[in-house]
Amino acid sequence: MKSAFINGIMGGVMGFIMSSLLNYFVFAFPQSLAGHAAGNGLSGLMSGFMGGFIGVLVHIKTSRRTTE
Repeated sequence: MKSAFINGIMGGVMGFIMSSLLNYFVFAFPQSLAGHAAGNGLSGLMSGFMGGFIGVLVHIKTSRRTTE
């Protein structure tokens, strides 16, 4: 349970960083409401993917360490 919590925190932080960077540099201040919604949706998709991916990588790394 502790490992899952730590992996979730790491994934959440990485997702936050990715979402912040995407919103600041790629989808910066769209002119329309639809553009704003699409930018937030895409940054949420990317940050969720990065959070999950980093969480899985950390889990694989820690599980290999415990089995060796």
